[in-house]
Amino acid sequence: MATTLEAGQPAPDITAKTDTGETVSLKDFAGKRVVLYFYPKDDTPGCTIEACDFRDNLANLEGEDAVVLGISLDDVESHQQFRDKFDLTFPLLADTDHSVSDAYGVYGQKEFRGHEYLGIDRATFIIGKDGKLEKVWPQVDPNGHGEEVLAWLRENKS
Repeated sequence: MATTLEAGQPAPDITAKTDTGETVSLKDFAGKRVVLYFYPKDDTPGCTIEACDFRDNLANLEGEDAVVLGISLDDVESHQQFRDKFDLTFPLLADTDHSVSDAYGVYGQKEFRGHEYLGIDRATFIIGKDGKLEKVWPQVDPNGHGEEVLAWLRENKS
């Protein structure tokens, strides 16, 4: 499974609850670039590495006029625990019905150690101030991804 979305296309709108229980949509971030990153599960090794990398780079990402939104199938309570455990300082969105993941083409059949299940691919999308996709990473290595996104934003000012 891989997203069919590409740079230049309009970003699918999203509406989801954050780790604070607030409902947000893309229009709430008008005038900013949005780094929307999908990850499989709160408090798992790769997802923790990726989240902490975004946390550690957040000031620089914000300096590039970007906001970071993490999104997984986990519920608000799980996100709150993950946020508090690792001092995450950006919103985590709960996509419990996988509607956002479906819209971005990152939800589907997966396999891990011979076990098949439905889940999210680790993928990142940069949404421009105009609401169009600027960059798509359909597969992500969590190690150093925050720095990779920051470098791309710095090289591709909007």
